[in-house]
Amino acid sequence: MNAPKDKDHSLATRIISPATERGRGRRPVNPPVERASTMLNDDPARMNNPSDGPVYGLDGGTAARQLRRILADMEGAKDSYIVPSGLAALTVPLCAVLRPGEEILCTDAVYGPTRRFLSRHLGQRGVTARFHPAAFTADQIIAEIGERTRVVLIEAPGSLTFEMVDIAAIGRACRERGVITVVDNTWGAGLAYRPLEHGLDISVQALTKYVGGHSDILMGSISVADSRLSQSIFETIDDNGWHVSPDDAWLALRGIRTLPIRYRTQFQSALKVARWLEAQDEIAEVLYPPLPSSPHHELWREQFEGGASLLGVVMKGGNRADVHRFMSALSLFGMGYSWGGFESLVSNDTAQLEWRIHQPALAGEILRFHIGLEDVDDLIADLDRGLMAWRG
Repeated sequence: MNAPKDKDHSLATRIISPATERGRGRRPVNPPVERASTMLNDDPARMNNPSDGPVYGLDGGTAARQLRRILADMEGAKDSYIVPSGLAALTVPLCAVLRPGEEILCTDAVYGPTRRFLSRHLGQRGVTARFHPAAFTADQIIAEIGERTRVVLIEAPGSLTFEMVDIAAIGRACRERGVITVVDNTWGAGLAYRPLEHGLDISVQALTKYVGGHSDILMGSISVADSRLSQSIFETIDDNGWHVSPDDAWLALRGIRTLPIRYRTQFQSALKVARWLEAQDEIAEVLYPPLPSSPHHELWREQFEGGASLLGVVMKGGNRADVHRFMSALSLFGMGYSWGGFESLVSNDTAQLEWRIHQPALAGEILRFHIGLEDVDDLIADLDRGLMAWRG
C-alpha cells in the first residue's frame, strides 16, 4: 500500500508530519537551533546560490523555513513570511503597498498600535487613514471605498468590542475595484478562518499569540496568494532587515505543533465561560460572536469553523474602582496584556475606547478575558469570587 500524500491528511496531521518525515537519517524530532550570521561555502562559484541553502543568517535556518511552510499550508498561501512581531505583520504589507496620496480604510475598532502606526508613521508620509464605525455592515464599508482607497484593513472580529462583518463580500467588492485587502486573522489563527480561500489578498497573524502559545516570544506572519504581492512583501522585509532570530523561530515551530488541540480546547472552555458570564446579574453584555445571543453570531457561524479564547465583558454600571476590585479578587487570571497562551488573563480596556472617533454605547466598564488551559470549572469559580468582590 502506498503511503498517503499530504493532501489526504487533515491540517492537524500536516502540521506535525514534517517532523517525522523519513529518509533524512538519524536526527532529533525538532531541527537544531542554528545560530549563525555567516554561512560558509565550499565552492566560491556558488557562494550566492540560494538553492544551496541560506546565503546569510538573515535568510533563516531550518526551523524558520519549516515554520513558513506550515504557515503557508495553514493559510492556503503561496508564501508565508515571518517577522519580529504581530505589529510588524501588519506594518510590513502596508509599507509594501501604500504610497503617498493613497488611503487606507479600516474599522474604528482597529488594534491600538496599528492605529498609532496608521496615524503617525503613515500619516507623516502622505498616506491617509479613514476609520469607519465598528458597527458598519459590509455594504456600508464598501460604500466608503473611494477613488484614493488602496487598502481595506479588516479585523475579524474587531478589537475589544468583537464586531463581525461579511469578510468575503468585502473581498469581492475590493477585487472589483482593484483595492487590496488585508485581514488580521490572529483570532482565527489560520484554523477557524482562512481569508485567502475566500478571495482576500493578505492574511496576517500575531504568532506571539496562539502559534507561540507559551507567552515567551514575539513574532508575526504574513501570508499571500499573489506572486506580485509576495515579491513586494519579501523586498520590504529584506530591505528593512525585519527578520526573526533562529531561537524565536525554533520556539514558534515547537508551539505550532500543538496549536490545533490548544485552540480547540481553549475555544470550548471560552464558550462555557461566556455562557456562564451572560447568566450573571452583574454582566450587561458578553462580547463573543460564538454565543447564540450575540448580534454577530450568524456571521460568525457562516464564516468560521471555530472560535478563539478571547472575549469581552461589559459590566452593568460600576466604575473603574469596582472593576479593579473585581480583578484583584481573581487568583487564576493573570493581569496582563496579550492572549493565546496557556494561561488565563484579564485586563480592563475601557480607556482604550477613548481613541475611537465613533464611541460605542456600552452600559459600563469593559473587561477582556483570555481563557487558558486551566480547568474551566476552576476558572468559573474564580470569576464567581470576583463578582462577589464587585458586589461587595
